[in-house]
Amino acid sequence: MRHRKSGRALSRSRSHRSALVRNQVTDLLRHEAIVTTEAKAKSIRPVAEKMITLGKRGDLHARRQAGAVLTDKKILRVLFDEIAPRFAERPGGYTRIIKLGPRRGDGALMAHIELVERASPEPSTDDSDAANEADETEDASSE
Repeated sequence: MRHRKSGRALSRSRSHRSALVRNQVTDLLRHEAIVTTEAKAKSIRPVAEKMITLGKRGDLHARRQAGAVLTDKKILRVLFDEIAPRFAERPGGYTRIIKLGPRRGDGALMAHIELVERASPEPSTDDSDAANEADETEDASSE
């Protein structure tokens, strides 16, 4: 019987499950949104939220604790310098899980997990667009 056992086994050994969660959390912080199965999304959510909370703390001990989970030092830097400051005023609930329905092939329930406050794409400046148009007109007139 499975009474009083918390967490999801995900049909993996402990080391495999740990590596899976670490890699998925790192990818979530890298891309700020990933598509995975519902069970995996529900498993990585608490770890991802803990990483953002550590990023908000910002001290050396928090950085080392987050570094023990994340698999990429660049993402660790991004977490502390870019992602955590966005959530400075939010007391929790940094991620959102959106259910997508069954996957073709095996019918596994899929989900989209993302950070609630995602970085907005860099807006293109009008000056660069005008410069590109000017270059195009010069190229057309020189022909």
